[in-house]
Amino acid sequence: MTTTSPFPNLLAPLDLGFTQLKNRTLMGSMHVGLEEEKGGYDKLAAFYAARAKGDVGLIVTGGIAPNIAGWVAPFAGRMSSSRHAKKHKVITKAVHAEGGKICMQILHSGRYGYHPLAVSASKVKSPITPFKPRELSSRGVKSTIKDYANSALLAKQAGYDGVEIMGSEGYLINQFFCERTNKRQDEWGGTLENRARLAIETVKHTREKVGEAFIIIYRLSMLDLVEGGAPWEEVVYLAKEIEKAGATLINTGIGWHEARVPTIATSVPRAAFTWITKKMKAEVSIPLITTNRINTPEVAESVLANGDADMVSMARPFLADPDFVAKAMLNQSDHINTCIACNQACLDHAFEQKRASCLVNPQACYETELIFKTVAAQKKLAVIGAGPAGLAFATYAAERGHEVHLFDQANEIGGQFNYAKQVPGKEEFYETLRYYAKRIEVTGVHLHLNTRVDAGLLQKQQGEKAFDEVIMATGIKPRELSIEGVEHPKVMSYLDVLRDHKPVGKKVAVIGAGGIGFDVSEYLVENENLSTDLDKWLDHWGIDKDYKQAGALKPQTAPRFEREVYLLQRKSTKVGKGLGKTTGWIHRSSLVNHKVQMINSVTYQKVDDQGLHVLIGDQPKVLDVDHIIVCAGQEPLRELENELTEAGYKTHIIGGAYVASELDAKRAIRQGAELAAEI
Repeated sequence: MTTTSPFPNLLAPLDLGFTQLKNRTLMGSMHVGLEEEKGGYDKLAAFYAARAKGDVGLIVTGGIAPNIAGWVAPFAGRMSSSRHAKKHKVITKAVHAEGGKICMQILHSGRYGYHPLAVSASKVKSPITPFKPRELSSRGVKSTIKDYANSALLAKQAGYDGVEIMGSEGYLINQFFCERTNKRQDEWGGTLENRARLAIETVKHTREKVGEAFIIIYRLSMLDLVEGGAPWEEVVYLAKEIEKAGATLINTGIGWHEARVPTIATSVPRAAFTWITKKMKAEVSIPLITTNRINTPEVAESVLANGDADMVSMARPFLADPDFVAKAMLNQSDHINTCIACNQACLDHAFEQKRASCLVNPQACYETELIFKTVAAQKKLAVIGAGPAGLAFATYAAERGHEVHLFDQANEIGGQFNYAKQVPGKEEFYETLRYYAKRIEVTGVHLHLNTRVDAGLLQKQQGEKAFDEVIMATGIKPRELSIEGVEHPKVMSYLDVLRDHKPVGKKVAVIGAGGIGFDVSEYLVENENLSTDLDKWLDHWGIDKDYKQAGALKPQTAPRFEREVYLLQRKSTKVGKGLGKTTGWIHRSSLVNHKVQMINSVTYQKVDDQGLHVLIGDQPKVLDVDHIIVCAGQEPLRELENELTEAGYKTHIIGGAYVASELDAKRAIRQGAELAAEI
């Protein structure tokens, strides 16, 4: 009896002629920071092996430079000698031992290099790095092409199944191709043929060096999303020439790093850019890979069934769950720990030169350190609070074999996640709550909702066996504002808005410009959910689906203004400075588009019928508003601590109850996981 595949297109093999991929999934390139750590290659081996064991079709590593000038940062990963190749063998052996295939990405950062040795097509400084690049001489360009090919050969010697040549996202090859950054008039600049030469010659020389039975993926920038980007006709020309030069696959690149259009954040609709890959499929015959915001098997299957691409690239979804494909094969997509595209523990860490991980999966990149062994002796544990920290601890501890009872006074799990999921562009938090609900079921956690806990209740619950330890994950409470008139009916807390859905007037002052202040402001001004309407989202951000303009940009559509909002902070620093490095600008741009007035250096004086009285610098002002919403931080909620201690319980405090700071789910989930691994 044959069984029907739950995802027939996604799980179908892909024949590349000299080799076959087991399915249509590609784990996209991510630089995770282990490349530079002491002992990092062994950790990388465990990281990639876990994904190979989970049945991903093909893995692509983080970017490795072909020479020193190509470094992303000083002493970053490089493949230019047999000594380098030898270090990588531990990675390829580990992946192959699990039945996987892996390609090394060759990335020359060009003017994006965060070091004084940076080079580019021309002396045009990047807006996101402090160093002005040196213009590569013609001899230097030819030497760089040789370095790419040599790097690919060394990768082959290291045991890799192929390489991905990074030609998108505004890195060196992309810099040569676009007039935005290529001002040359020699054989490497000026005409289309000259600007495309570096990309074509790199693929051609690489193919000659490695032979036919070796995967070459070319990452093509199909949408530059910057002024001076390539027009569609030029992108098609390059794709066809890359195919002729010997590429096995073409991967889709979306947007330069300096583009002011979000491409991978939570607010971007799922599969928002697969249409451009489909447009290219009409132009070339080799298999195409599509990418960006594909985070469930259902979305991936739909993309492939629609003929948008031959493979789907998912990077962060494999951070979130190494067993993504294995679970899809079992038709258990509801078991998948879904990537929520928050960027907080992955990209934000990478740009801060920290080791990357994952907010919803703290074991990512810590496979050799954060280990959940089956317990020798079972304990009975009480967890108070079913927010992020409590959920993480409870499910990991139960998975290890402990008897875990999880209590919450609310009628649903999630804690602060239940407020975050209502903010426009943060709907993916629903997926995290779905995942934890399934985890509670699978791991056997005893869930007690609508239950307010005290020491007496725990004694009633213990039955024949007492609780051995209690974990307080009771979360936070909003910090109260101490100014005259704080009891005025105009004053509300963010919980009044996000939890209780109390009506809010047309003119609003938001006190506190941290993450919650921005979330509340977006909640108040966004009058429609763009993340579920692709065409409206593309129009909103000025992306030209018809590709009539170079770089595929067009004027953005103006939003409707239904509220007048002031976002205020006491600090004199730029409003929103503390937001995530890779997503903060998106939140600021969204509020600017909605005419939110972001004001710093504010002293709050009083609230009365006139509104909010403030000093802006030393200038007095009365903000005539209907409501004042307080988002002035949080305090740990530890009301039970003394009672539990006096009752003799060994107590652990995690999450917001331990340190209250802007609803930090990343820290809370990691703290819960680390305690669960130890207890």
